[in-house]
Amino acid sequence: MLDVRHPSHPEDAKHYTTERLRKEFLIQNIFVPGKINLTYSHVDRVVAGGACPAEAPLELVASNDFGADTFLERREMGVINVGGPGILTVEGEAHALDKTDGFYIGMGTKTVTFASKDAKKPAKFYLVSSPAHKTYPSTKILRKDIEPVRLGGLENSNKRSIYKYIQPATVKSCQLVMGMTALEPGNMWNSMPCHTHARRMEVYFYFDLPEDARVFHLMGEPTETRHILMSNEEAIISPSWSIHSGVGTHNYTFIWGMAGENQTFDDMDHVAMQDLA
Repeated sequence: MLDVRHPSHPEDAKHYTTERLRKEFLIQNIFVPGKINLTYSHVDRVVAGGACPAEAPLELVASNDFGADTFLERREMGVINVGGPGILTVEGEAHALDKTDGFYIGMGTKTVTFASKDAKKPAKFYLVSSPAHKTYPSTKILRKDIEPVRLGGLENSNKRSIYKYIQPATVKSCQLVMGMTALEPGNMWNSMPCHTHARRMEVYFYFDLPEDARVFHLMGEPTETRHILMSNEEAIISPSWSIHSGVGTHNYTFIWGMAGENQTFDDMDHVAMQDLA
């Protein structure tokens, strides 16, 4: 299934109700057993979603919306498994991916299939895809091989580890940048003090959140902030004009995917706390 979302002007977004905010930016039902569910955002034409294979493998195909013979004919893609042990097959070569292992798939790849090793404990392949104009090698990315960046502290409830899966210094891509941030127990805040980056959009995917816990995701222009209440395994589209921060009732992990003008991780327009409204 492909859900198509159109861009929203920040002046319009100021007047959105809670229902309209959720309709425009929130991505739900990402993992449905036996299906691939994707959301196509016209913000930098990013696709985000999930594949949850059950008894049978699932093949990634291009719908008519893409005007291409194969999904990755003019695209690249990052994949991170957040479920049970899975098998990602790229151009006929099978790769085992345990939880939080990832994979970069380069433009021009013709066949991609997703499978679970155990249908009772299905794999959950979260994916982000962006347009590409150059092919880079497809690469398996094991979480254990990534040297995390440790940031924050208990005094600010944001002690966390950042794992950069796809970035220019390690796994190269055309424009996609992707990684994961894990908050330690007792820590609830992410990306605060907050920022925007007008040169690229971002998608956040929250997981490892208990069923009865929630994340209050903050968005909007710095002087027109809003929040969207999010549950486990939901994602949110963050246009370039919006902040993207949040606080949970429990610690959690989130995957971030970015695409746009550059791949510079530190290219952020920081917002001072006293300027938020």
